[in-house]
Amino acid sequence: MYILGLSCYYHDASAALLKDGVIVAAAEEERFTRKKHDTSFPINAVNYCLKTQNITIKDISYIGFYEKPFLKFERVLSQHLEMFPFSFKTFISSLPSWLNEKLRIPKTIKKKLGYTGDILFIEHHLAHAASSFLVSPFKKAAILTTDGVGEWTTTSLGIAEDNEISLLKDIRFPHSLGLLYSTITAYLGFSVNNSEYKVMGMAPYGTMDRQKNLYYQKLRQVIDIKEDGSYKLDMNYFIFHYADRMPSKKLCKLLDGPIRKPESEITKRHKEVAAALQLILEEVLTKILDHLYDITQTPNLVLAGGVALNCVYNGKILQNTRFKNIWIQPNASDGGTSIGAASYVYHTILGNPRNFIQKSAYLGPEFTNEEIKQFLDINKIKCTEFKDEKELIKATAKLIYESQIVGWFQGRMEWGPRALGSRSILSNPADVNMQEILNLKVKHREKFRPFAPVVCEDDALKYFDCDNPIPEAADFMLMVYPIKEKWREKIPAVTHVDGSGRLQTIRRFQNKLYYDLIKEFGKLSGIPILINTSFNIRGEPIVCTPYDAYKCMMGTGIDYMIIGNFLVRRNENTKDIWDSEKYAKD
Repeated sequence: MYILGLSCYYHDASAALLKDGVIVAAAEEERFTRKKHDTSFPINAVNYCLKTQNITIKDISYIGFYEKPFLKFERVLSQHLEMFPFSFKTFISSLPSWLNEKLRIPKTIKKKLGYTGDILFIEHHLAHAASSFLVSPFKKAAILTTDGVGEWTTTSLGIAEDNEISLLKDIRFPHSLGLLYSTITAYLGFSVNNSEYKVMGMAPYGTMDRQKNLYYQKLRQVIDIKEDGSYKLDMNYFIFHYADRMPSKKLCKLLDGPIRKPESEITKRHKEVAAALQLILEEVLTKILDHLYDITQTPNLVLAGGVALNCVYNGKILQNTRFKNIWIQPNASDGGTSIGAASYVYHTILGNPRNFIQKSAYLGPEFTNEEIKQFLDINKIKCTEFKDEKELIKATAKLIYESQIVGWFQGRMEWGPRALGSRSILSNPADVNMQEILNLKVKHREKFRPFAPVVCEDDALKYFDCDNPIPEAADFMLMVYPIKEKWREKIPAVTHVDGSGRLQTIRRFQNKLYYDLIKEFGKLSGIPILINTSFNIRGEPIVCTPYDAYKCMMGTGIDYMIIGNFLVRRNENTKDIWDSEKYAKD
């Protein structure tokens, strides 16, 4: 039985395909359209999923959709009526998308896909919960989902066992940790639903002490936090519930200045505000998790929702709460809800027992060596072919050891926002200049941004103060841990200002080639750790196809690309290639 899950029309549209309860394919629409956080109907992602199984839409038994549009529209109408006339402009501008797209999901699905079967609509936070628990290793677990807003819910607490999920409590719009974080993201001059992680990365440059951070005291005025973690925002400081922007004049006054203009200087005040926001988020979440443990009495915890991508806090959960085990959906934001919708249909609605644990995130498109060679030949791209994997690994490790920047394009594309060794840029963490080189010459992004270390799981405890055993969430780059002090000066390019690293662990069964490369680099350098950052530049999605990868390399300071069994040198080639993907079909 095939179940198709869909998510679209808000941000990070995606599709996921289950075969008899097993996730066989999943991808976000942005990877195909090249529009970051693409919201449109995920037709390309659907076609990819079907193609992996050599099936058509007629083979799909059910489609699960990640929210209930009419319930969400009820909330939008309620907002408008409550805040009229202030909300009128925003409501009128949003109305066409509701009338033409969001309220016509069944008709759209039937028209675009030719589908005639049943479509089941899953409440948004239930889809989040299902995306994490139903593919987790736990038979029973407590659940926390936190994001901007679903239909009405912004935070939910629950418990699940076998294939049944019960959401016990929730907090509703407009009170939202996710929207608080997004409001301050906008205040700091970054884009909402895209750059919250930049604020998280900026926070350690400020004062991470509640008693000493002036802006923590100021921001605490806008949120009332109870001992059980429930909270309310003081809506006098916010306008997101009726306007098309987020920070209010009153909030700007509270924080001692106007909204930062994008690309302008980041001041000490901005860093203090970022730190204050992270402190408040951690304070609220810890209280929520303490209460969640009290009402569930289970050692296992699963997380989903966009706030679950806050890997700084994730790395503190097992130390600061009574939970003993944790699992987080690798695509915790809205993109991951397509897996949740499909899994909920198969396991909970249809009652099929769980038979799958998500142990990796390699669910996207892959390209054979023959397809890659065809692309290289058609576009007259000079390259060298490796005789075998051993030669490829040795050559690549040597290039990285020599501080060359390597684009790494191998196997199936990752699911979620993190590059995990299939569509990655790899480089030398021991090079003191590498962070600045990558930020300015390759990624074209803010110079304060840290880079992630990747280490084989069996070496991680030597270099990082990790939870032990290391949670599988670290495999998905969802945990930040302190780097042990003796190693910080030896791997400066992945050591953040507070001595931490956004760790990715890799287990050999997940990605043999990647694992062996890290080990080979360790033989040369004495430290089996690489810089791993996503194969893209600022403002673009992670590369999907050979064309995307080559275009990215030639537009940046990437020195070499290892694509399949081929080595491409940037200084031997030109930017001029066909702007076409037809090579894979010819």
